[in-house]
Amino acid sequence: MGVSGAASVLNRLLHHKNRKPTTLPSNAKLLTNSILADLNRGDLRKAVSVLFNSPLPFPFSLYARLFQLCAANRAIVEARKVESHLVSFSATPPVFLLNRAIETYGRCGCLEDARELFDEMPQRDGGSWNAMITAYVQCGCADKALGLFSRMNRLGVYANEITFAGALGSCAAVLALFLSRQIHALIVKFGFSGNVILESSLVDVYGKCRVMSDARRMFDEIRNPNAVSWNVIVRRYLEMGQEREALFMFFEMIRVNVKPLCFTVSNSLIACSKISAVKEGIQIHGVAIKTNIVEDEVVSSSLIYMYVKCRYLENARRIFDMPGSKNLFNWTSILSGYAMNGRTKEARELFNEMPERSVISWNAMLAGYTHFFQWEQALEFVFLMRKESKDIIDHVTLGLILKVSVGLSDVELGKQVHGFIYRHGFNANLFLGNALLDMYGKCGNLRSARIWFYQMGQWRDCVSWNALLTSYARHGLSEEAMTIFWEMQGETTPSKFTFGTLLAACANIFALEQGRQIHGFVIRNGYEIDVVISGALLDMYSKCRCVEYALKVFKEAQSQDLILWNSMILGCCHNKRGQDVLELVGLMEKNGVNPDHITFQGILLSCISEGHVDLGRQYFNSMSTKYCIIPRLEHYESMIELYGRYGFMNELEEFVKTMPFEPTVQMLTRVFDACREHRSLRLGEWAADRLNESNPSVPYQFEFLNKDRLGTLTENRKHRFLKNLNTSDFGSVSSSDRERL
Repeated sequence: MGVSGAASVLNRLLHHKNRKPTTLPSNAKLLTNSILADLNRGDLRKAVSVLFNSPLPFPFSLYARLFQLCAANRAIVEARKVESHLVSFSATPPVFLLNRAIETYGRCGCLEDARELFDEMPQRDGGSWNAMITAYVQCGCADKALGLFSRMNRLGVYANEITFAGALGSCAAVLALFLSRQIHALIVKFGFSGNVILESSLVDVYGKCRVMSDARRMFDEIRNPNAVSWNVIVRRYLEMGQEREALFMFFEMIRVNVKPLCFTVSNSLIACSKISAVKEGIQIHGVAIKTNIVEDEVVSSSLIYMYVKCRYLENARRIFDMPGSKNLFNWTSILSGYAMNGRTKEARELFNEMPERSVISWNAMLAGYTHFFQWEQALEFVFLMRKESKDIIDHVTLGLILKVSVGLSDVELGKQVHGFIYRHGFNANLFLGNALLDMYGKCGNLRSARIWFYQMGQWRDCVSWNALLTSYARHGLSEEAMTIFWEMQGETTPSKFTFGTLLAACANIFALEQGRQIHGFVIRNGYEIDVVISGALLDMYSKCRCVEYALKVFKEAQSQDLILWNSMILGCCHNKRGQDVLELVGLMEKNGVNPDHITFQGILLSCISEGHVDLGRQYFNSMSTKYCIIPRLEHYESMIELYGRYGFMNELEEFVKTMPFEPTVQMLTRVFDACREHRSLRLGEWAADRLNESNPSVPYQFEFLNKDRLGTLTENRKHRFLKNLNTSDFGSVSSSDRERL
């Protein structure tokens, strides 16, 4: 309400000929005391009512106090009454009171009233502009605040610290970097350099505009940065993903003896959690104890979150058990920590003890079950959730339930979720749309996947296409997957994961020509050939018997990590180039890459292929003695095959009888066949007896083979070993490892 509007309304109310005036004390001083008494009792409404019904002017100090209380209580009706009375019974209201009225309207969120009063003021001072700019800033109208600041500057009205602070806050809100630099120049020009509030605001605006070099330079120019200044620089580094710099600034702050704010400690702990810097987190915990802020809700919550993220669950639990720490956020954090670290039983106990739960709490528990493939418990939990909290399911919950249906291969459960999504308005959620595609594909219902894909229409994205393409490739329909890829290009841009799936599909059907086309497509369109695409190309060329191309891809790879080395080694094994494997292993160690269990599997396969029995034994022994790798079942199977194929029967007998576990039926069968081939009576009878103990219904009887049957058995045994070992799985092994990157 403006000045003239307020005056006309008040005059009409006070001087209407039919209005009966309220009986009031005739002495204005007594009336003022009555209003002050009402204010002291906290009865703002009655105090303003008395003033509004009194046809007398009051001291300006009383109006100022009433405006202050109206602003604090967001009492817009009372503020309008006070302004109306002021302009009605004061011929020339003082500017400072009209400024207070503008501030009050701004605090109450009534910008129209504030701007109308500002525009109708006969005289304005710097405080008037500050009040209006501040009102815009408080109500989130940064553009209008900056527009008013520019107008003020054009009119030659000098800004003060408050004006500049409001303008910089608006620049930060709309990321107006160029304008903030101009304001920075005005601050220097008008002699406000050295003002810690304005300099901290400049650090803040540069940081929000993602110019951390300028932010840091500005911070370093502050002579005596206070706790707020330090908090700003730590927070901006954290938001930029520069967690190490954020921690450096925090510890620098401690070094210069500035007591950190609770929010500064919280930001530093969040930085620790993002980079798993538990050592620094423990030090910050000590700082919080020394500064007596460890019991602050923000700090304790951040400590629990940091310890949970760094998997120090016992430390997190100790803080959680402190008095006053068991709020809903902390309950959910500690619950999630237990659930996502495999301690689902303890997580469930905590969940059952929670005094209140949110949808995030339910999701955290369900995510723990799905993460560790505890599908039955997850399904039981879903039923409990539907029973106890029907109205708090969100899109995350539905996505987790779809994972459960995939884990149980229960497409009917997935269809029920699909129906729930339709009924409750989630059908336009792209995350759920893609999750449904993934569910139908993994459950083998490709028809439903294709139908839903087309129903998604224009809001499907690259992930949607990848999900459909992967579903077809996973079920061996590689040609259909290639067709989908060509269709995809008319709607969206393929990603590197698209090429990984496509190249795997080409490898499955030995489609070398299509694989080369995809390789060319990647190069022509400027895609970065990273470790994912390099590995997929290497697997495809290896399976398509083009080892030279695979070696070229390997040589040109940007990063030759362990996964890529393993893919190349197993690719050579697949193509019976055992000598190349041994050379690659030597080069791998020369480059400082330590082998793992997959590498040794490739080495042993190459030794079998090339007949290097002694070398294979040396590599097998080095697994535990040199590389501290515990041999797995497949390594023992390879050694049995190595000894048995080349007739090292004494070594085979000693190896089988000294294994740290009982030989499997498959191992005993290989030993049995090798003994028949190489005429080893004692070990053959031992293997036959063990086989008969395990399966009496199919008795084994040891006998020597004649020369006519010997060649047939040898070839059959080799074929069976290769089939059981499934060396063609090297691509899937490396791909699964690659998914962990």
